[in-house]
Amino acid sequence: MATTELVKGVRATHSTIALKLAMAISGIVFILFVLAHMYGNLKAFAGHDAYNEYAEHLRTLGTPMLPYAGFLWILRVGLLVALIVHVVSAVVLWKRAAAARPVKYAVKKNVASSISSRTMRWGGLTILLFLIWHLLQFTIVKIDITDGSTGNQDPYNLLVGAFADQSWWMTVIYLLAMVALGLHLHHGTFSSLQTLGYTNTATSRARARIAGWIVAIVIAGGFSLVPLFALFGVISK
Repeated sequence: MATTELVKGVRATHSTIALKLAMAISGIVFILFVLAHMYGNLKAFAGHDAYNEYAEHLRTLGTPMLPYAGFLWILRVGLLVALIVHVVSAVVLWKRAAAARPVKYAVKKNVASSISSRTMRWGGLTILLFLIWHLLQFTIVKIDITDGSTGNQDPYNLLVGAFADQSWWMTVIYLLAMVALGLHLHHGTFSSLQTLGYTNTATSRARARIAGWIVAIVIAGGFSLVPLFALFGVISK
């Protein structure tokens, strides 16, 4: 009996490690993607034609070996797989942690934990809901906030119009989502480095936290520039 329980414990430990590795690797994939996506968004500062040429280049990337927009579909499928792996791993790990502590403490001591770690679960849910809306607005349905029309094929006008002064509320929603993204990236970067074994010393842990803040500020801050400048009319149709 003791041997069986020991084997089960070892398997559970190995499974937990595998899930944490899956979360770390899929998280890094998303960090690289949002960094590239943020850089692409900043093309809006170069104007209408430059941004639309960039958007068209993404669709012709890899042609003629790939069909038109083939690279984008490969990227989308890959990101979808990474998203499923990330979410499923997070849910399973959360359930295991909850099962390991069936009786909640009367008083939670969150003094040592950061706000990014305490909001990780709900921040992730917020980002997921925002991602669904983001895809509907800019990719699947292409909703023009200014007039309510759909199917707008002009990427620049669709992007800038979403954050014009008459749709200021969209900018507020977007900025709140970027706060959630920044906090998620901060703790996620640290957790990924920890899982991969790069936080074994006090110095390396401090560097990992700094790396988390750099990633969070660069990406969330970079994404926030276009909505803010569009809202104040610096970037316009």
